[in-house]
Amino acid sequence: MYDSIHYASLSNVAAKIQSREISPLELTEYMLGRIEAVDKQLLSYATVTAERALAAARRAEQEINSGFYKGPLHGIPLAVKDLCFTRGVRTMGGLKVLKNFVPSYDASVVSRLESAGAVILGKLNLTEGALSGYNPDFDIPRNPWGEKLWAGVSSSGSGVATAAGLCFASLGTDTGGSIRYPSMANGVVGLKPTYGRVSRYGVLALAESLDHVGPMTRTTLDAAIVFQAIAGADTRDLTTLDELVPDITAVIHSAAGDLSGFRIGVDKAYISEGTDPGLVTAIDTVIVTLQQQAAEIVQISMPKADPMELRNLWLPITAYEAFKAHAANYPSRAREYGGYLRGVLEMGAAMTAAEYAAASNSRREFSQRFEAELAAVDAVVCPAGGFVFEADRQAQYGDADALKPIVQHFQGQFTIPADLAGTPALTLPCGFSEDGRPYAVQFLGNRLSELELCRIGHAYEQATNWHNRHPAV
Repeated sequence: MYDSIHYASLSNVAAKIQSREISPLELTEYMLGRIEAVDKQLLSYATVTAERALAAARRAEQEINSGFYKGPLHGIPLAVKDLCFTRGVRTMGGLKVLKNFVPSYDASVVSRLESAGAVILGKLNLTEGALSGYNPDFDIPRNPWGEKLWAGVSSSGSGVATAAGLCFASLGTDTGGSIRYPSMANGVVGLKPTYGRVSRYGVLALAESLDHVGPMTRTTLDAAIVFQAIAGADTRDLTTLDELVPDITAVIHSAAGDLSGFRIGVDKAYISEGTDPGLVTAIDTVIVTLQQQAAEIVQISMPKADPMELRNLWLPITAYEAFKAHAANYPSRAREYGGYLRGVLEMGAAMTAAEYAAASNSRREFSQRFEAELAAVDAVVCPAGGFVFEADRQAQYGDADALKPIVQHFQGQFTIPADLAGTPALTLPCGFSEDGRPYAVQFLGNRLSELELCRIGHAYEQATNWHNRHPAV
């Protein structure tokens, strides 16, 4: 029964667990065995928490057999990015300076997942401190679609594990695109929520005003399920929003694939400039599919900014806030940092409060223009950060100069704006290149529009089959 279940959707597995067709304990044992067999090559896990997972699975099985079913995460094996605190289990953040750090409490998102009955299989590898490069003391996850392919930026382990069937969903974080880039690169679904929708309490910070936590899954419905479990106000994170979290899964089930009344914004110049032609064609097909689902396509004009302009707007804010976040270890332990993050922290240390204020003002001005275009429609369709490319593994351990050949592939005009503005975005597979590399589309939404984005993503999946194509792992 379990031989091919690792690629099943979370919602499908949940139904089998609820009906007691599947045992949470046996499923967890199977997934741990798959991690042991497969992840030696893929390197997605930093730490496997087998004992904790098996204990949670036994508890879930007892509860379900007693007639106490908590919902669609009950007994489901998941994994979390190794930025999320886990009580009694090391949380390293890809940082040598935190290799021996063991938190005394769980992050809010971890607590909420476990309260919903989820089984945490382990902690997933990432770039150093959630920036673009890796610390030499840590593994670089391997893309299951091709060993030489880039696995995405900081949530790379989350993307790899989800794509390769090593968990049924994972948590990632997004400061400049780190849910969406690895979702694109690994051919999975990634939901970056509205800033403040999900608590960051107990999640190692990169840049506090830009950091978002969100789900990475294999279907939009699965992303909605995880989002609903982790979203909501948290008194321990004063940036969280006191806003009702909608029952997205119920709306998805009732609306099915109908997008009548939805206005989808399209800016052809924005989509195509600097974008791989095959990906442009794939997104054109997405637009036609949405029209067939009764959506209205509206021509809009997105704020023009090339990737380097946006990076130069984003980087000073990130550097200044990262320097504050790393005050306990930098500069006192500067030599233990990898070259790329160390360079960014040096930049932040050299900045003045006035320079940060000026960068924040520029951010607000751009975000106002960006949100004004979003407000004209229900969502904007565009690439999710580009197209997955081959990347030199050793270069990913380097400094800014070594990483230049990799960073030049980033299409930050599609990822950075939603982080600057704190607006939600959904990434999902939309095809493959002739040589088998995944294509991805992104839907950008207005603040608090996760429900609308998930309805669009689910309707697209109902009309296509890309989300059911998996790597041969």
